[in-house]
Amino acid sequence: MSKFRSFGVIATSLLAAVATTGFCCAEALGLAPAGSEIFDLRSVAAPLPLPAAPFGAITRPVDVLENAKPWITPVPGGPQSLRGKVVIVNFWTYSCINSIRALPYLQAWSERYKDKGLVVVGVHAPEFQFEHDAAKVRLASSRLGVGYPNLQDNDYAVWRDFANEGWPGFYFIDAKGRVRGYRVGEGDYAQSEALIRKLLAEAGHDPSDIPVTPITGQGIEAEADWANLRSPEAYLGYAKAQGFASPGGLVRDARKIYASADRLSLNRWDLAGAWTAGREFTTLDAPGGSIRFRFHARDAHLVLGGAPDGQPVRFRVLLDGAAPGTNHGTDIDADGWGEVREDRLYQLVRQSSAIGDRTITIEFSRPGVRAYVFTFG
Repeated sequence: MSKFRSFGVIATSLLAAVATTGFCCAEALGLAPAGSEIFDLRSVAAPLPLPAAPFGAITRPVDVLENAKPWITPVPGGPQSLRGKVVIVNFWTYSCINSIRALPYLQAWSERYKDKGLVVVGVHAPEFQFEHDAAKVRLASSRLGVGYPNLQDNDYAVWRDFANEGWPGFYFIDAKGRVRGYRVGEGDYAQSEALIRKLLAEAGHDPSDIPVTPITGQGIEAEADWANLRSPEAYLGYAKAQGFASPGGLVRDARKIYASADRLSLNRWDLAGAWTAGREFTTLDAPGGSIRFRFHARDAHLVLGGAPDGQPVRFRVLLDGAAPGTNHGTDIDADGWGEVREDRLYQLVRQSSAIGDRTITIEFSRPGVRAYVFTFG
């Protein structure tokens, strides 16, 4: 797989050959025009074109932020205080692994340069319905350590004004309120920080006394093992489902007893037990259901939603039919046990051994759990 998150319809081999950054594409959601121009911060050795922003972006981005609402975490002094500051605007959504892996850089830049006139602003634009809930966004932001101002953009008004094209999207705005750089996706962080320092210096805030030290994500925020990533994301709701292998196929909006496939080839998945496949997610209807996926990656994640009664749903993960041991992810133990308590992304596998084709099985103890999408890293 490439470092792209949402191009399941494109052959994995093609993506692996051409991809350079990782992002969650919004084109499939109808939020960005196909083929629109993207400026990347590949280098700041030569001046970036002005405006270095996607086609159709508003020319006064700070005006948009001043009038936007609601703020999950407010801007100290109010949005009007952004005038005269260097601003990074980051479009993200809390269940997206690409957005999560970008957070250590945003948090580090916010801390390093806040006294030099930099403000990082998160714009939380939800992919799934549960991410519209302000309380859930606050909880997720707290869990992830997002301390800078954060705006909730449920109706994509800010997204559209900025003409953003994916998660995570980054806009670099100078002290005069101009977009001086735009990129979508993970990577190129050194070039991004170089541009931040350049914009601060232009604004009269010399950053040369601040060392540029390495930024490294920990746990679920660690950079993906791109060299070994050969599995794309896989949605489990029928609107974007690909690679389903259970006999009889996926039945829409109706309860069905599914059986495991005789054999799973790479990047195929199946269900066992009673499930109802909805447009956005698939729901377990009876105890004892399971999901399998054949993947090739260091990390395996699954976005899960809790049961309607609000009680935890216990689950167990098996890797090639056995407990994961040292290959367990941050949300399960070495025996493979975990619990769904919040609607979010769960890291199930982080391999410490050689990477090969593996089959992950997730067995759920009781009904009500919702399964949205597998992602890998």
